[in-house]
Amino acid sequence: MPPSFLLLGRVLRPHGIRGELRIEVMTDYPERITPDTELHLGSDPDDAGSVTTYRVANARKHQQYLILHLEGISDRSAADRLRGLYVMVAFDDAVPLEEGEFYLFQAIGWDVYTEDGEFLGQVAEIIETGANDVYVVNGPRGEILLPAIDECVVDIDIDAGRMTVRLMDGLLGD
Repeated sequence: MPPSFLLLGRVLRPHGIRGELRIEVMTDYPERITPDTELHLGSDPDDAGSVTTYRVANARKHQQYLILHLEGISDRSAADRLRGLYVMVAFDDAVPLEEGEFYLFQAIGWDVYTEDGEFLGQVAEIIETGANDVYVVNGPRGEILLPAIDECVVDIDIDAGRMTVRLMDGLLGD
């Protein structure tokens, strides 16, 4: 079952005195946050009851951050009350993914096989390292960390929930 919200970022602090917010970006597509986008701010992305809905008045990139001005937030004090909250979009309002793309949460539980057909286990977690994601696979050989790179991940069948991998030297510790 998909989550209610997709995480886009986190409010770091007010930016200036007119109610703008400095946002830590946690999405690969910050350019999709445009004026009139409906955003949800809350302290827990898993608790739909704890969010407040805002409409974006303006959004712009500033260094590695996003500067948001939300309708109804007009001064630094109001912006400061939002410090630390998560910035989210409703899953149903998210921009559709391109063919072959998937959300990370969808990979949890996928079966993982080698090119030779050996069952390695299921994806239990995904670690975002910055350089590349790492799939944590739990199965008969214990925990295996698989880098999400083309040399390792040979095929992903999203509909079947299956990943085929090439085990690179050193991945199994033998």
